[in-house]
Formats: sequence, C-alpha cells, structure tokens
Amino acid sequence: MEFISYQNDTIASAFSCVSVFGCLLTGFIFGIFISYRDTPIVKANNRNLSYLLLVSIILSFLSVFLFLGRPNDVTCRLRETSFGIFFSVAVSSLLAKTVMVCVAFKSTKPGSPWRKWLRVKLPYTIVSLCSSFQALICIIWLSISPPFQDLDTDSYPGKIIIQCNEGSDIWFYSMLGYLGFLAAVSLVLAFMVRTLPDSFNEAKYITFSMLVFCSVWISMIPAYLSTRGKNMVAVEIFAVMASSAGLLGCVFFPKCFIILFKSEMNRKADLLGKREN
Repeated sequence: MEFISYQNDTIASAFSCVSVFGCLLTGFIFGIFISYRDTPIVKANNRNLSYLLLVSIILSFLSVFLFLGRPNDVTCRLRETSFGIFFSVAVSSLLAKTVMVCVAFKSTKPGSPWRKWLRVKLPYTIVSLCSSFQALICIIWLSISPPFQDLDTDSYPGKIIIQCNEGSDIWFYSMLGYLGFLAAVSLVLAFMVRTLPDSFNEAKYITFSMLVFCSVWISMIPAYLSTRGKNMVAVEIFAVMASSAGLLGCVFFPKCFIILFKSEMNRKADLLGKREN
C-alpha cells in the first residue's frame, strides 16, 4: 500500500519540518507587527488586514499536515477545501489592500467622491464577499459530491495506492479556478497601481507575491495531472508551501527589514518627506 507515511517516507518528515518552520516564522513576524503596531509602516494599508493575512498564511502552512499520513474520508474532505478557503482569505486580503491603495490616492484630490469610501469598511466587505463565495463553492461541493478515500490498483502493478478522490472534478476545478481568478485580479490591479506616488504603497510587493503565487499554481496543474500516487500529493503539498512562503516573503520581509534594521525609515515624517520628493 502506498501513501505518504510518517514512518517510511523521509519526505513526510521534510514537509513537516518546513511546515512547522513556516508557521513559526509567520508567528514571529506576527509578533513583530503586534509589537510595532503603532508605527507608520505597520499601520499602512490597514494593519488588521495584515493580521488576517498572517493568520491565513499560518493556517495554510498547517493544512500541509492534512496531506500527510494515510488518507481517510474526513482528511480528504478537509485537505481540498481548507487550502482553498485559506488561500482565498489571503488573496482577498491582498486584493483589499490594493483597492485601498487606489482609493487612498484618488481621495487626495479636493472634493473627491472617493473620500466617502475611506470611511466605510470597504476592505472587510471585499474580504468577506470574496471568501464567502469560495466557502459557498466548497459547501456545495461537499454537499453534492464530496472527496473520499479511494484505492487505486491499476496505476502500478503490485501496489495499492491509497489516495483521495476529488469526488467531482467540476467543483474541484471550480474551487481552483475561482482562486486563480482572485489571484489574477489582484495581480492586474496591483500592477496598475504599483507606481502611484504614495509612500505607503505596497502594491509592488503585492505584485511580486501574486506573480509567485500564480507561477506556482500554473506550474502545479500540469505536474499534478501527470503524476500518480504519493508523488501527486507531494506536488500539491509543494504548491501549498511555496505559495505560502511567496506571500510571506514578498509582502512582509521588506517591512520587517525596515522595522528591525532601518528604524529611521519607519517614521511618518520621513515617509511624508519621500512622498513630497
């Protein structure tokens, strides 16, 4: 019988170590943001969205453990829907951040009608709507044709591959397709506003993170379809960890570098001076 086993597969230990390290690193960055929550670099572009993004990245790293060990009906249902929802929250948070960059810039003009959008809870509405639609897809999927444990005896002679069957390919690829749609919209919008003259503009970092995210998942799909057994699961785990690390590194590492090593740049007067220049 073949599956990614904690006892017999070194790759399971490797994935576990990387996942735990990713969680600890994300938690460390979360702690930095909490400690420096009143500084300009943290308050920029809505610190609550940054907290939500960090939590979703932690959960994405933890979802790796649902792919390890012998699969059963429960883990099969959780593994496919969990990373879809967690990444939807993460990507929609970045989308909300990008929208707020655009709104903040447009509202600087006197008498701008965009000012009213700064007083409403626009980013939370974006995150709630985008994440809820993905959750709705997953609920319908689980209700109609949920994933289940499957025994593949045909792919390799002499082996029984214990794997997860998606149940409904239509809903599985609908979940991935919607996630890709959110990432594409975030990428295009962040690319468009990356050069706006705003010192708090992190759209260029969001652009890089979405490029990494889209590249990982676009390259994952053909690899996922062309493999079988535990190699297919390993491809999916790698995609989850690589995209989580991409979001963490591209969005938060530059800010942490400024907070820890360039504190003179983490002052409102400095940032406003750069904006005027």
